[in-house]
Amino acid sequence: MNLKIPARHLRTIQLGVKSLMLHKMRSVLTMLGIIFGVCSVIAMLAIGEGASYEAQQAIKKLGSANIIIRSVKPPEGNKSGTSMRSSVIEYGLTYADAGRLKTTLPGVRRVLPIRIMVENIRFNRIALQGQIIGTHPLYMEMSGLSLASGRFLTDTDETHQKNVCVLTASFADRLFPYQEPLGESVRVEADYYRVVGLVRETSTMQKRPQSGGPNEGQALDNNLYIPLSTARARFGETLFKRSPGSFSAEKVELHQITVQMTDTDAVESAVPQIETLLTRFHDKKDYEMIVPLQLLRQAEQTKRIFNIVLGSIAAISLIVGGIGIMNIMLATVTERTREIGVRRALGAKKKDIITQFLVETVVLSVGGGLIGVIIGVIVPFIVEATAGMKTIITFSSLVLSFGISGLIGVIFGLYPASRAADLDPIEALRHE
Repeated sequence: MNLKIPARHLRTIQLGVKSLMLHKMRSVLTMLGIIFGVCSVIAMLAIGEGASYEAQQAIKKLGSANIIIRSVKPPEGNKSGTSMRSSVIEYGLTYADAGRLKTTLPGVRRVLPIRIMVENIRFNRIALQGQIIGTHPLYMEMSGLSLASGRFLTDTDETHQKNVCVLTASFADRLFPYQEPLGESVRVEADYYRVVGLVRETSTMQKRPQSGGPNEGQALDNNLYIPLSTARARFGETLFKRSPGSFSAEKVELHQITVQMTDTDAVESAVPQIETLLTRFHDKKDYEMIVPLQLLRQAEQTKRIFNIVLGSIAAISLIVGGIGIMNIMLATVTERTREIGVRRALGAKKKDIITQFLVETVVLSVGGGLIGVIIGVIVPFIVEATAGMKTIITFSSLVLSFGISGLIGVIFGLYPASRAADLDPIEALRHE
């Protein structure tokens, strides 16, 4: 199908573009509002999309089919005093809880118990505080660890309570600044553990600091993984805390239990069943439940709201740009009243005058939109390179911002164009 623009319309378009070129500086300044508007829409949506993506990826790494249960110190366990005292606080999840969840809960695929202690980890004269994580070999698969070198814990290590450990790679770099850590031994209290592997921590599975928790204030990668049976044998179930004028102990069997369901549908029904089961065997609320699937859905909803808010804020600048175009075009109509009268006297129709002025406004808005799209694509890359923030430019944001800029050109150009077309030819010719 051959689309051919009538010669009369083509001349009208050429005349509109030529009129803009006669006032280049004014045209460029008028376009700035649209340029910044389009640029801000794309950049703000890209930054919001990137932030949302990182949040959702962190939640996904927890496992959409997982349910995470953590031990929480009850409020009555946080009493303070200044005199010498001795107390043992018992709270949290137990090995019996892990067994009951595995055997009685329908739709369970795997159950992963975790125990966390904060201790000084030593190699020669270097001593760094880190998290001792006692767990099963399943941990690597369920928590999103990636192996850097060596191996992770095995069933043999768990069965024979071996003194072996796996370090996070960045922690190993600080603990072993001048030598290869594999095969070396680190000391925790009076026991030595041979380093058999290095991993990269890619999950926040048990890293969320909480009041009174064993990981409060710890770096996200200061981890040393040992078999759970070894942790139970070497550290026992009572953690001792000493401070000036006081001595206390906390008995916590497990700090976390991760329950992996067969699918996401099973997660929804399992949550109330787990709550009922734990309530039955716990007199006080000494645990909390985290459901990544629910967090993921909440994050997706937050993303939609966030994008609407950011888009609305950025769209205001587009509207301001449109108002600027309308203002300039109204001034142009006044300046070119005599020209309009001459064209009408020579036979130009109202729709020709409207087309001419609409062409000018559309060229301003579309031209500004194109430049704004180019700058809007560049800005997120600059933000990502300088600020380290992840940005994601979506095709829909490009189409939306450019489409709105063209629409604004038409909407804000209609009034000046119709006003120019409504001028009386005789009065326009008399205008000085």
